[in-house]
Amino acid sequence: MDSKKESNEKEKTIEKKVNRQSILDNVKSNYTLSKISGFFKKNKLLKIIQHNKEIQKRLNININNYIEYRDIYTKIEIELIPKENRYGEIITLLNKADEKYYHIYFDDNKEERMRTFLDEKEKPKRIKLIIDYQIKSLKNLFSQCSFIESINFKRFYRNNIDDMSNMFMGCSSLKEIKFDTFNTDNVNDMSDMFRECSSLKKLDLSKFNTNKVTKMKEMFYDCRALKEINIPNFNINDVMDMNYMFFNCESLEEVIFNNFDSKENVKSDLIDMSFMFIGCISLKKVIFPNFNKNIFVNMSYMFCHCRSLKEINISNFKNVNASETKAMFGRCSSLEELDISKINLSTTSDLSNMFSHCISLKKLNISSYNNNGKADINGMFEGCSHKLKINIKK
Repeated sequence: MDSKKESNEKEKTIEKKVNRQSILDNVKSNYTLSKISGFFKKNKLLKIIQHNKEIQKRLNININNYIEYRDIYTKIEIELIPKENRYGEIITLLNKADEKYYHIYFDDNKEERMRTFLDEKEKPKRIKLIIDYQIKSLKNLFSQCSFIESINFKRFYRNNIDDMSNMFMGCSSLKEIKFDTFNTDNVNDMSDMFRECSSLKKLDLSKFNTNKVTKMKEMFYDCRALKEINIPNFNINDVMDMNYMFFNCESLEEVIFNNFDSKENVKSDLIDMSFMFIGCISLKKVIFPNFNKNIFVNMSYMFCHCRSLKEINISNFKNVNASETKAMFGRCSSLEELDISKINLSTTSDLSNMFSHCISLKKLNISSYNNNGKADINGMFEGCSHKLKINIKK
């Protein structure tokens, strides 16, 4: 009996030591992970640990600890502030099967609600949205969620998101978006992203990486209150579709593309810039630097009705072949001087109403144009001053 009792006590002692050692190992593993995270970028760190069993062994890192630690960096965390007395969808899911990867928490920290609607009894001041790694597209995420007033991306270390089209479309009450931790490294589609965000006055997109984006169609369509936009790192080298990009942004005063890459290997032979700034009645300045591509560009109605536009620098549009320029500067009534000699106008099929009702235009350089009789030139200078001096190829 005594020997059995003694044996049991020894086993318990060993078990306690093992458990104690296990706890210590766990603490050590987490500490080690935290320590080395300061020396590597988070994504690189995770890949090194995940795929190198020797490192796991040497650092005494249990794979379960790794997975637990990894979750910190693979979830997107978004804070939403709803408008008072407004109720509707929190998120819009294209595929209801993905619902399990979206986790919604209300500001009272109650048990997660497995629905995407607010009841009238619930008046949360804040809503927390967590999105798991399985989600690779944020397309339509907040589309038509008109009751949201503020969106804050508190955690966004993921780089596997490839689609952000229609993401905030129709968020008519949205006044603020914070992109402090936003990751767009592999996004290829931003079309209609902020469409009809009619309450947004300011957008800071300085964190955006657009190197892989090919679509920006109607990106800021009808953002009529948008007055200031910060896009210092916008690279639109590979963007094929920009039509209606700033349509009816009637409060916008300035657009400057500082990072307009000029490399030749573009993905398309035709870029669509038609209607790009149409209806931007407050726009005073636009700059497109270093656009040197031997491609065709549709520029019809590009600056139409930009009645405040006094200065536009497109002298760096070199080797560009215009496919259409119909009403390109139509009713730009404040424009006084314009030099588009670098753009090849001899390739265009339609020049009709190109400068119609540019009543202040005094000096125009279109020396690249060769009237071959094939293009439509109806109303090209309709409503222009008789004092307009035109430099044209003879």
